[in-house]
Amino acid sequence: MTDFLAGTWRLIAWRRIAADGTISYPLGADAHGLLSYTDNGRMAVQITGVNRASLPTDDPLGGGEGARAGAYSTYLAYFGTYEVRGQDVVHRIEGSLYPNWAGERQVRPYTAESGELVLRTPPMTLADGATVVNELAWAREKN
Repeated sequence: MTDFLAGTWRLIAWRRIAADGTISYPLGADAHGLLSYTDNGRMAVQITGVNRASLPTDDPLGGGEGARAGAYSTYLAYFGTYEVRGQDVVHRIEGSLYPNWAGERQVRPYTAESGELVLRTPPMTLADGATVVNELAWAREKN
């Protein structure tokens, strides 16, 4: 059953919690985001840092490679399908700005109460060797 998730959610915060309890914000404490779940099991998410630098072109695929890499490293997006299994939401990713996620199945333990949805990743090891859990808090969008 997916009824309680269906709708649009606005990002409250994306917190990255290290094993020692340190909290950081991958796209800044003021990042913006939108998460949509449909009644028929489709989903899409977009998260962006604020005050991103503009590219010196009108072509979204143009500009210098370094400038594009800088701009696109402050944005995360993917889409696919979802289902709820107990206390987990399972995202099956069809396409993603981060190409390595395409075709993946990502399990997100969740809590939902009082119009707030919190999704967590399993512990993951970053490139610098730190182990973290990503916690994304969302507020239900009012119609």
